[in-house]
Amino acid sequence: MTSRRTLLGTAALGTAAAAMVRAAPAMAQPGIVQGEAAHTLRFIPQADVAQIDPLSSTSYALRNHGHMCWDTLYGLDADYRPQPQLAEGHVVEDDGRRWVFTLRDGPTFHDGEKIRAADAVASVRRWMARDTHGQTLAARMDEIRALDDRRFEIRLKRPFGVMLDALGKASSYPCFIMPERFANLPATQQLTEIVGSGPYRFVAEERRSGSQVVYRRYDRYVPTPVGTPGVTAGPKLAHFERMVWLNIADPGTASAALQAGEVDMWERMQNDQRPILARRRDVVIDRIETVGTVVMLRPNHLHPPFDDPAVRRALWPAIVQSDYMQAIMGDDRRLWSDGVGCFPPGSALASDEGLSVLTGPRDIAAAKAAVAATGKAGAKVVVLDPADQPNNNALTLVAIDMLKKVGFEVEDAVSDWGSMLQRRGNRAPPSQGGWNAVVVLFGGDDLSNPGGHPLLRANGQDAWFGWPTIPRLESLRDEWLEAPDAEAQKRIGRAIQAQFFQDVPYWPLGQYFVDCAYRRGLQVGRRGMTLPLNVKREA
Repeated sequence: MTSRRTLLGTAALGTAAAAMVRAAPAMAQPGIVQGEAAHTLRFIPQADVAQIDPLSSTSYALRNHGHMCWDTLYGLDADYRPQPQLAEGHVVEDDGRRWVFTLRDGPTFHDGEKIRAADAVASVRRWMARDTHGQTLAARMDEIRALDDRRFEIRLKRPFGVMLDALGKASSYPCFIMPERFANLPATQQLTEIVGSGPYRFVAEERRSGSQVVYRRYDRYVPTPVGTPGVTAGPKLAHFERMVWLNIADPGTASAALQAGEVDMWERMQNDQRPILARRRDVVIDRIETVGTVVMLRPNHLHPPFDDPAVRRALWPAIVQSDYMQAIMGDDRRLWSDGVGCFPPGSALASDEGLSVLTGPRDIAAAKAAVAATGKAGAKVVVLDPADQPNNNALTLVAIDMLKKVGFEVEDAVSDWGSMLQRRGNRAPPSQGGWNAVVVLFGGDDLSNPGGHPLLRANGQDAWFGWPTIPRLESLRDEWLEAPDAEAQKRIGRAIQAQFFQDVPYWPLGQYFVDCAYRRGLQVGRRGMTLPLNVKREA
């Protein structure tokens, strides 16, 4: 499904990156670890770290960069339950309307300053402006203030039972704790400097946009003394003095570099390299991320033609989820699922409510007629296409083909990943640099409930890119947050999915599973998210 133009472009990027890897000093030769290489982990992330402010985008490469540099108040264990991280603990009073948090004594920022309650307060405030959980917390909050250097309180108008889930979320967006002077910046103003609170320091002078990001261990980092390493909970251990993240876009080049021992770890192995790497005794293929990745096609609700819900609904008969999954994962059904609604298969809220619009007979002609009935046949649709991301690109090409078949005039807006992220934030009409649709990938854990599901948020200008305004979805989300028990949550979850198929904040395209590949001799110390923390070489 990938065009020759795309293959040539990514190959060129990959070859240049591989040449840079081979030219790096003190590089480990195959089977030999010596000198500086023994203290360096060379890691291929899923995409370039195009920005450095973790609140500027929900990009997972940026999220992982955030976890290298900053800490959170709470982290998630292997069962996705929040556990203390920078926080020592908390107390809840006044029937859930007063929370008092105490920070651990000892952790410092990378400039040597102690982490204080005032830093946490400012960081929570900045995070609330961006995150879906945070926005809900802000609406329920009376006050947040520091009580002393180690304690701060949050006073609420009404209880917020998912407080720890919100403050401890690992993704989209984590509540990273920054120095007060940085956290006081508006969330819309990107950081240009990193003073972190986590186990690794960002080495700004060695950053090479599009190709390399470098981190060094922060020797004064104090890991939490409690818990077992899970997704982001438990002690965060920096076993390497130095980490080099190398953006190698071409899968064949990345695979060759791993086989040659020029890199140690490939975060998200491309499926077409599985047969090759599976034959290598010196390479381990490991499913670290167990909740899968959900693919979605997000329309821009601000501009025609997808500002009209009738147009959005018209596409349901044309969507064949298996087409998208086979384009990137092949025919092996162990690697993907279709029949995916607004909650991931296997999650507590997944149901068959309304799912027949996706599982019933597929009919391009019916979709084309439905589009024509809205008067929008022939409308121009600009689709963002990051050609240096193989999965996104292949999925986008399938989506473009579908949109053309139902009667739209489609522009394939090809760019690199960083440029796509910039354009995705543009709210202007497509003719002025905006867009109409974009393929989106999120881990299943980000989408498991309406409290944190970024693409189910429908609060207009404060919603995730695409900016839908759907009052009924918002009111159902509020009902879910107030639900007294799991059964009530499931009932409301079904109502949300029924409304989802009517209002169509996005189109789900399936769920797939990606494995990590790394050199034998590495030990991976965390599960659930492929973070290169707690990774070490076997003795």
